[in-house]
Amino acid sequence: MSSRTWKLRVRDILIAIESIRQRTSGLTYEAFSKNETLVDSILYKYVVIGEAARQIPEEIQDRAPDVPWRLMNDIRNVIAHEYFQVRLDIVWQGIHEELPLLVEPLQRLLESEAED
Repeated sequence: MSSRTWKLRVRDILIAIESIRQRTSGLTYEAFSKNETLVDSILYKYVVIGEAARQIPEEIQDRAPDVPWRLMNDIRNVIAHEYFQVRLDIVWQGIHEELPLLVEPLQRLLESEAED
């Protein structure tokens, strides 16, 4: 078992979200989808998000029920195991519609109760 704490894993998620935001800011979907290096780096960040979410204990996840913990891991699994079935339009939509909604509840979780 890793010695990384759940708070570090939540920070990993927040850092990955910010990295995705910075790398895609000002881009169109067309520019994003045609840049293989960028797409690969964004998909890797999604894997980081899912892996970090998977490692956060259930009792901690229960403190933030508005965070789609299971979905984050499911997305990671699709990217890691079914790479050629990844739909970039859905990834793009997630970048702009879903990821921003995770920031506030994750920050609240970090600021909440002391680490167990």
